[in-house]
Amino acid sequence: MDIVRAIPEMRAWSRRRKAVGETVALVPTMGYFHQGHLALMQAARRHARRVVVSLFVNPAQFGPAEDLERYPSDHDRDRRMAAAAGVDCLFVPAVDAMYPEGHQTRIDVRELSLGLCGAARPGHFQGVATVVAKLFNIVQPDTALFGQKDFQQLQVIRRMAVDLDFPVEIVGHPTVREPDGLAMSSRNTYLDARERGTAQCLFEALELARRLCASGERSCGRIALAVERFLLSRPGVRIGYIFLGDPGRLIPVREVTGPTLLALAVWIGGTRLIDNVLLEPGPAGH
Repeated sequence: MDIVRAIPEMRAWSRRRKAVGETVALVPTMGYFHQGHLALMQAARRHARRVVVSLFVNPAQFGPAEDLERYPSDHDRDRRMAAAAGVDCLFVPAVDAMYPEGHQTRIDVRELSLGLCGAARPGHFQGVATVVAKLFNIVQPDTALFGQKDFQQLQVIRRMAVDLDFPVEIVGHPTVREPDGLAMSSRNTYLDARERGTAQCLFEALELARRLCASGERSCGRIALAVERFLLSRPGVRIGYIFLGDPGRLIPVREVTGPTLLALAVWIGGTRLIDNVLLEPGPAGH
């Protein structure tokens, strides 16, 4: 596995592969790999001849009161895991290379960034869109893979790629979960043993909503209320948002009449976790 740190070297690496007709898939990450990351790397191999994984904790997507300084990091461990997963190139740029002095440009995918996580994290999706656009320009991938756990992020990136004419196929990969259903996330390491037990309530809340839909419940208001009551019955839980809406436009809907996104942001102690599911309408019964 090649380890590349300089932007010109990364561009040259991709050019060499493309010159001999090889395709390139990119998996953008902030490191501290878990099985979810590895699943993306393995899926990338099915989409392209060569797999590039970027490892960059992007300061532009963290707010001033967020966890940039304590975000988990272990580059040696990540390097070993990426190599074992068959990654061809690990791109590890420095912050001052990605954002040199005088950097001013930000990409704003407006409507899709407004609600859900965007409402509580102003500027977050500008930072996400900007760094992903830079990675697309540097790596020049044919395909890029992103986890569906960060559903709003996936939709923002899809919209940006269309709007800015990036010749990149955006692939969403299903959420990878722990045996008890908790979505895998680097931030799960912040949870102590008690909080870790509580955290499975996110998946349980999604399953509750799925069962309600399957039994014929169509009202988003009633589903949201049931989910809220369930979550608040757990100790130490605070709700950031409960969203039910159109999965493409990320706007609220009143009834589940087709595939409907249920997305949650929940605080377990001091850790903010997100998860989501696509609900399908069952037989009308309410």
